[in-house]
Amino acid sequence: MNLFDIIGPVMVGPSSSHTAGAVRIGYVAHLLLAEPVKKADICLHGSFRATGKGHGTDRALVAGLLGMQTDDGRIPNSLQVAEEAGMEVDFWAVELGDVHPNSVKLLLVGVNGKRLELTASSLGGGRIRVCEINGLTANFSGEYPTLIVNNQDRPGIVNEVTATLAGENVNIAAMQLYRSKRGSSAVMILECDGEIPQEDLQQLKSLPGILDVAYLSLKETEE
Repeated sequence: MNLFDIIGPVMVGPSSSHTAGAVRIGYVAHLLLAEPVKKADICLHGSFRATGKGHGTDRALVAGLLGMQTDDGRIPNSLQVAEEAGMEVDFWAVELGDVHPNSVKLLLVGVNGKRLELTASSLGGGRIRVCEINGLTANFSGEYPTLIVNNQDRPGIVNEVTATLAGENVNIAAMQLYRSKRGSSAVMILECDGEIPQEDLQQLKSLPGILDVAYLSLKETEE
């Protein structure tokens, strides 16, 4: 346990799990979509569904989707801000199965038509865990620049991806590999110590056997 776990994040309350964590989930989805949200279906599970409204979880998630961070004073009025921005928001109660009680599934459409489906959980203290992205298993915190690669399960692809990053001196902090079965599709998730240049992302997308690439950049957070 560190000091952040004890005192929690700098935030607009009342709850680090139901409010700050929810803002963080929305914000990570905002970064991954990489364009303003036009339509958001927000599917609340477990404790988020049962007590979220009283803790402001609905407003917190929308605030994150608008690009607000946990200490933004506009969070309590985020639904009005979203309406003024032309964002259509609908809330649903769902059962997501064996996931953390503080979980949500976001179905997003951007202003340019880009789509994102993301399931994430709030773990307490403002920390989150992304569990699924676009129907694929995931497991990352959103605290590092993160590369999500959907690829064919065949020899050499992991080496090609990591070699591309090494060529730009991008160090991999953590790496996870998932596949449904041998020889089918697979997912690799790489949390990196530094940002990945845009030209390298384009190179990765063009590699044989790569089906899709999503990237969580934290440049906006640092600016």
